[in-house]
Amino acid sequence: MCGIVGFWNIHGGSCPSESILRCMLGQIRHRGPDEFGLYLDEQVGLGSARLSIIDLANGQQPIANEDDSLWIVFNGEIFNYRELRLELEARGHRFSTHTDTEVILHLFEELGPDCLKRLNGQFAIAIWNSREKTLFLARDRLGVRPLFYTRDNNRFIFASEMKALLAVPGINAEIDPLALTQVFTFWGALTPHTIFRDIQEIPPGHYLTAGEGGLTVRSYWEVDFPCPSASSKPAQRSEDYVAEFSDLLVDATQIRLRADVPVGAYLSGGLDSSTIASIVRHCSTSRLDTFSIAFDDAHFDESEYQLQMARHLGTSHQVIRVTHEDIGRVFPDVVWHTEAPLMRTSPAPMYMLSQLVHDRGYKVVLTGEGADEFLAGYDIFKEAKIRRFWSKVPESTRRPQLFRRLYRDIPGFDQSNHSFLNAFFKEHLTNVDAPWYSHFIRWRNNRRTCRFLSDDVMQDALKRAPSFLDQISVPSQFTNWGGLERAQYLEISIFLSQYLLSSQGDRVAMAHSVEGRFPFLDTRVVEYCNRLPANLKLRGLNEKYLLKQCAKKWLPESIAQRPKRPYRAPIHKSFFNSSAPAYVDEMCSPENVRAAGLFKASAVSQLVEKARRGAPIGETDDMALAGIISTQLLHFQFVKNFSPRPSLGGQDNIKVRGPSYHSTPPK
Repeated sequence: MCGIVGFWNIHGGSCPSESILRCMLGQIRHRGPDEFGLYLDEQVGLGSARLSIIDLANGQQPIANEDDSLWIVFNGEIFNYRELRLELEARGHRFSTHTDTEVILHLFEELGPDCLKRLNGQFAIAIWNSREKTLFLARDRLGVRPLFYTRDNNRFIFASEMKALLAVPGINAEIDPLALTQVFTFWGALTPHTIFRDIQEIPPGHYLTAGEGGLTVRSYWEVDFPCPSASSKPAQRSEDYVAEFSDLLVDATQIRLRADVPVGAYLSGGLDSSTIASIVRHCSTSRLDTFSIAFDDAHFDESEYQLQMARHLGTSHQVIRVTHEDIGRVFPDVVWHTEAPLMRTSPAPMYMLSQLVHDRGYKVVLTGEGADEFLAGYDIFKEAKIRRFWSKVPESTRRPQLFRRLYRDIPGFDQSNHSFLNAFFKEHLTNVDAPWYSHFIRWRNNRRTCRFLSDDVMQDALKRAPSFLDQISVPSQFTNWGGLERAQYLEISIFLSQYLLSSQGDRVAMAHSVEGRFPFLDTRVVEYCNRLPANLKLRGLNEKYLLKQCAKKWLPESIAQRPKRPYRAPIHKSFFNSSAPAYVDEMCSPENVRAAGLFKASAVSQLVEKARRGAPIGETDDMALAGIISTQLLHFQFVKNFSPRPSLGGQDNIKVRGPSYHSTPPK
C-alpha cells in the first residue's frame, strides 16, 4: 500500500526535477512512511511512498522489468498475485522480489492493458515505457484507491492525492462551481470532475494511456446486471445460493489476510463487519484484534452490539470513544486529507479510529464496506420499491404507509404524519422509467442545500449543466435492468466510490497509514451478487436476505437478524457546544464567506445563529452546515493559503533509480 506521484515533460525540454518529486512525495508521506523511491530519466519522474505490507525487505518501488524498459509505481494490493505469479513463471518470467507490484509489471508485459481484467484487487497503477515513451495509468474497478492528474502545457502530472499536484510550481487550486453543486446534490463530484478546476480523477474501472500523440481514457470494466428475462444463471434452490455465496465470501476474506504484517478488523456491531470478523476468526487461529467506534451521544452509539460480537468471537477489542468535541476538533484535519467538501461528519470518527489502529501497531484492517451496495442493504432501495408499488395505484392511501417502516434513524422524521409522508415521497411518483427514479427523492432533498450557494456559483454551474438530473450518465443496457438493479447502479457508480470509499474510506484510513481491505468488494463476489435474483437481495422489505441466511452459521441471531442501522455521526452539536472550535466562527464569518465567494453570507449567518442558539435543525440544514464549514476550510487550506508540507530530505529512506539527468540535492 503506497502513495504514488509522477511528472512527465511530454515533448522533452527541461528534465524532471528531483526536488519537485521529493516535494510531491512529502505531501503524501502519510500514505507510505516506510520508504521512498524515485525513478528519473530525461522526460519522466516517478515516485513512491511505501507502506510495506508484502515482502518488507525487497519491495521498494519503483520496480523495473528485466531490461529496465518498463518502470512501475503502484498503490494498493493484488490479492490473487500468488496465483498470477505461478502462471507467469511458467511462461518464463523471472522475479527479483516477492511483491504483487512486480507481478503486475510482468502481466502487463504479457497482456498490455488487458492485464487489468486478471487483477483481483484495489489499485492505482502507473507504468512508464521508456522505449516507446508512453505512460499507462489505471484504477481498480470500484475506485477503492484514488488517482488524480492534470495537464499543464507540456507537463502531465499525476498523484494519489491532489495536494501532491498542488506542490508543483504553477499548479494552483480553484474550486469548481459545477463540482461544488454536484457535492451538495450527490455528496461527491461526478468523475472525472474533482472539486478543483482542471484537476481530474481517473474514473473507477478505467485506464489512461498517454504518449506524444495525445491522451486517451478507456473503460475496461463496468457494473453490469443481467436482464430479468435473460438471467445468466439458471434457477437454483436458495440453499444452493447460500452455499455458493458463503464459499466465495470466505475465500475473498482469506486472500485478504495475505500480508507480512498483522491484520485486524473493524467491528461496527452490524451484520457486514461482524460477518467478516467472524470469518477471519474461523479461518485463523492467530490472535485477532478488532476495532470499533463508540459515541458519547447515545443516538449514534452501537457499542452494545460491538462488545457483544467481540465477546462472541473472543477478540482483543479496542474502542475509540468519540465526543461531539472530538469531531469538531479533528474536522479540519479530516478536510485536509479528504480534499473534498463533506456533507456529513461521519469521516471524522473514522479518522480517529484509524489513528487508534495505527497506535496499536496495525497497518491492515478488514471491513464490511460493499455489502449494502451489492446486496441491497440501504433504505433507499426499499424506498424505491415502495414508490414503484405505490405508483401502480397512485390514489392509494394505504400503500404509502409502508414508508413508516423506513428512516427511523433520522431525528425529526415524522413517522405519524401520513400527509407529510405522502407529500414527501409522491413527487414524480409515476415516472418509473426515468433513470434517476430511485434516487430522485434523496437528490431533491440534498439539492435544497444549494440554496446556500452564492449566485455566482449557481450561475456558473447552471450554464454548464442546466439540470442536475441530466448530469447522470447510465450505460445503454440500463433500461433493460430491473428496478432494484437500476437503483444499485446509481448507488455504486456515484455514492460508493466518490464518498464512501474515498472520504469515509481510503483518505481517513491512509491519513494514519492504515490500509482497508474489503472482502465484499472482491471482483468475484461483486459479479456474483450482480447476477443474483432480486429477491435474494431484497425480499419484501428485508434487506441483504442472502447474507443473513449465510450469517446464521457465523453470528448470534441478535446480530444476524439485526435491522440495518446506517453509520452516522452528529453534525451541528459537533460544531456548536460548550467547547466549540474557534475555526467555525472564523470560517463562517460574513467577511470570510464573502471573500471566498462560494456562499451567501446572510444565509450562512442565519444558519449558524440557528445552530448556536440550539434551535431544532432538520436533516437538510445539518448537511448544509457540514458542507459549508468543510468547503470554507477547503478554500482556506488549498485555495487561499496552500502551504506544501515538508519535502523529503536526507533523513528519509529514499532510493533514486534510472538515468537521473537532473538531480538536485535534498534541502
